[in-house]
Amino acid sequence: MLVLKIITVLLPWPLKRFVLIHFFKYEIHSSARIGFSWIYPKRLIMDLDSNIGNFNVAVHLHLLIIGKHSSIARGNWITGFPTNTNSKHFSHQPDRKSNLIIGEHSAITKKHHIDCTNMIHIGNFVTIAGYSSQLLTHSINIELNIQDSHPITIGDYCFVGTASTILGGASLPANSVLGANALLNKKFTVPYRLYGGNPAKEIKELSKNCKYFNRQKGFVF
Repeated sequence: MLVLKIITVLLPWPLKRFVLIHFFKYEIHSSARIGFSWIYPKRLIMDLDSNIGNFNVAVHLHLLIIGKHSSIARGNWITGFPTNTNSKHFSHQPDRKSNLIIGEHSAITKKHHIDCTNMIHIGNFVTIAGYSSQLLTHSINIELNIQDSHPITIGDYCFVGTASTILGGASLPANSVLGANALLNKKFTVPYRLYGGNPAKEIKELSKNCKYFNRQKGFVF
């Protein structure tokens, strides 16, 4: 299987799509595309006009879904910890899902690290912008001395600034901005806000008339 994976990465896209669908049983829309990347979750679903660029890695995931018109640009490292194993890691979380779910018209830009040991859900019209952000769903629970994990949720029409860190259990509400270099480590619920700082806090209210929050196409020119 490893040899087949290596060969598949090097194939031109029409042949690569054929192999991914027929041998790996992935669901890939005829308009979707994967570049020169190592993308091998257990299950992959790519919808209309979805795209994965070059030099991305996505491994040890149970499920990767990329919605219509959404993209993963270049140089992203997307990992998880496999479910349904005999490992002692996360054995206290039998219902844990190592999933990355990306909605419609959303984008993950370049050189981010996304840890999907637990589920990460990214809504519609979201931008994970800039470079070097980290979404980390697992860490050591100091009190219990175990590896622990919690999901991350990013609502619709959110903007995550460059070099931000989002930890397991955190939520960014819809129509919000997370400022550059912020640390989001808890659940926020109030939309139309700028959150920022280390740790992140509410900084100011944002207008509901901001064009970013009302756009009909995800890509921003």
